[in-house]
Amino acid sequence: MAAGLFRACRPRQWLKNALVFAAPAAAGVLTTGAGMRGSLVAFAAFCLTASGTYLFNDSADVDADRRHPRKRSRPIASGVVSVRLARVTGGVLIPAGLLVAWAGGWELAAVVAAYVALTSSYTFWLKRQPVVDLVAVAGCHVIRAYAGAVAVAVPVTSWFLVVISLGSLLLVAGKREAELRAQGGNGTRATLVTYTVAYLGHVRVMASGAMIVTYCLWALQEHEGLARAPYAVSIVPFVLVVLRHALLVDRGVGEEPEELALRDRPLQVFIGLLLLPLAVGVYLT
Repeated sequence: MAAGLFRACRPRQWLKNALVFAAPAAAGVLTTGAGMRGSLVAFAAFCLTASGTYLFNDSADVDADRRHPRKRSRPIASGVVSVRLARVTGGVLIPAGLLVAWAGGWELAAVVAAYVALTSSYTFWLKRQPVVDLVAVAGCHVIRAYAGAVAVAVPVTSWFLVVISLGSLLLVAGKREAELRAQGGNGTRATLVTYTVAYLGHVRVMASGAMIVTYCLWALQEHEGLARAPYAVSIVPFVLVVLRHALLVDRGVGEEPEELALRDRPLQVFIGLLLLPLAVGVYLT
């Protein structure tokens, strides 16, 4: 039961919380002691609160998950962990995450509280609202990225927010499209019956196109002289990451975006090639 409870906390999805390192890394403060400490506090706070909200979400969806070919093996849906235990544990983890966030300052605690409010609204209402559910899930990713900036007290540029927002929407639309392809419109998620593969593909094309244009403008217009070179070089792997993700979604394997980053080797290579020139631009120019 203990192992099942830990699995119900979805530790693999803690990878999403790595978004808190994005703003400190882009600002060049991640290598400082204060920057790393603040980022780690934010990461720990989101791991605790996210796991708590996952437990509440899976408790609310237990009946639907039992009809899902993959989700029925989740600890709560399979009966390994009781709904009561999941809710009690979630009720402990969320306040614990808020306390950890408070250790990083009241501003960080306020952002984490906003995340809890959004995820709670999603669990009990927004997940059943077509289109709104896409924006709500994407908003959770944006809050994570914004929390990283708050944790180390660095300003958030409009470029950063736009790219993160569009990238989050791209991932969520890809996730829904992969679910729709896998379940043929007969899935347990309420909003899937209102979506079509063509519509979600349109959302992906819109988000990816706008994100690539925004990234190119940031890389080429916001930097001058030799400092522009590494950012310009990063455009190529950035586009490769977007194209690889599109290919994987079309194959129907984008249902769990965090799994793609852990298992798909070409995607890992493209991400590494993207981070390398960005690191040179931020820390060496």
